[in-house]
Amino acid sequence: MDKEIKMGLQHVLEEKLEAALITVTKVLGSAPRKPGAQMLVLADGTSAGTIGGGCGEADARQAALQVLATGKPRKHCLNMTADIAEDEGMVCGGIMELFIDYLGRHNGTEQLNLLENYVLSFHHGETPVLVTLTESKQEKVGQKLVIQKNGQVTGDLGLPILNQIALEEVWAGRGHGHFAVLNLDERFNPCDTTTEVAYQMLLEPPVSETKLVILGAGHIGLPLAGMGKMLGYEVTVVDDRPSFANSGRFRTADRVICNDFEKALADLVIDSQTYVVIVTRGHRHDKVCLKRVIHQPAGYIGMIGSRRRVKAMLAELQEEGIPAAALEKLYSPIGLKIGAETPEEIAVCILGEIIKVQREHKDRVKQQDGVRQQDNVKLQEEPVTSVRNNEEPQKMLV
Repeated sequence: MDKEIKMGLQHVLEEKLEAALITVTKVLGSAPRKPGAQMLVLADGTSAGTIGGGCGEADARQAALQVLATGKPRKHCLNMTADIAEDEGMVCGGIMELFIDYLGRHNGTEQLNLLENYVLSFHHGETPVLVTLTESKQEKVGQKLVIQKNGQVTGDLGLPILNQIALEEVWAGRGHGHFAVLNLDERFNPCDTTTEVAYQMLLEPPVSETKLVILGAGHIGLPLAGMGKMLGYEVTVVDDRPSFANSGRFRTADRVICNDFEKALADLVIDSQTYVVIVTRGHRHDKVCLKRVIHQPAGYIGMIGSRRRVKAMLAELQEEGIPAAALEKLYSPIGLKIGAETPEEIAVCILGEIIKVQREHKDRVKQQDGVRQQDNVKLQEEPVTSVRNNEEPQKMLV
C-alpha cells in the first residue's frame, strides 16, 4: 500500500464513506502495472492511485462500482488483449487478475476498527503487515489480519490455521519488503496456480516513505527536489547557505535544513528506503558528505563529479581508512547516460538511475521469495499445522 492509497483509505474511514480497493494480484503477458498496484474507488466515482489507466482501468472502475453496489468483495479478470481493446482504438495487451475489496458499512464495526487502527499505526512509527483473505472455502473472503513487527496480531482470517500460516509467513520475511500472494490447497499446503487453490491471501508490506536526501541546494538540487516530490519521495534538502537552503526556494520539499553538512547528517536517519544524492558546491563538501553516509544502509548513494575527480577522492578516502568495499556502493559519476546537459536534464538522469536501482532491488527480493515459495511447494506433501541478478547497475556519466 503506497502513500496515496493510505491517505485515501484514511479519508474514507474518517468520513465513514464507502470505497472499493482494487489490487492487482496476478499478471499474464504485457500489462501496465505489476502485482501489488492498487486503486481506491469511492462511491462518487473519485479515485486515488492507478492500475495503469486506459481501457483496462475503466473496466476495473466499473467492476469496483458493482462491488460498491453489492457490498461484497470479489475477484475480477481484466482482459486487455487486442480484441477487447479494439473498441477503444488501442491495444493494451495482457491479462490482470484483480481483487476488489469492499470497504464500508457492510464490513461491520470490528473490521472497520481494525482498518482504522491499521492506518493510525503508521502515525506512531509502526510497520504492520496487512493480510487479506481473497479466496476461501469458508466464505470468509475479505477477512483481515494485521501483524505488527513485534508479533502482535489483531483480526481474524476465519480459521486458526490460516492465522498461524499468515503469521509464520510474515516472520519468515514475506510481506515486509514487498507485496506477496500466498496460495494454499485444501490441506493448507502452499501451492502454485496449476493446483486448485482453496485459500489465497495477500500480504501487503508496510506503507514505506521512500526518502530522497539532496545534499546541495544549488542549480541541480532545485529541479531534483521538485521532480523527486512529483515521483512521491519524501524530499529533504541540506545546504549550509541560507540564501540557497530556504523554504521559499524549495517550496515543494518536505524539509529544508540550513546547517553545516556534517552536523545536519548526524541528525538524519538514513535507512534502506533512503536515496542520497551528493551535489554540493565543491569537492571538500562532497567528501565530508560521502564520509558521513558511506557506512549508512542507504538504498542508493550517488555523487556528481568527473571520473578523474571522483577517482582522486576515492583514493583519498581509502588512504584515510575507508575500505574499498564500502566505497563500491557509490554511484559516481552519477546518473544514467542520456547526454544530459542542463540542470533539469541532469536531475532527470539522476532520478532515472534511482528508480532503476529501486526497481531492481524489489525484483531481486521477489525472485528470492519466489524461489523460497517454490521450494515449500515441492517439499510439503503432508497436511501442515505449521508453515514455515545481483549485478550492480552501471554507473555512468551525466
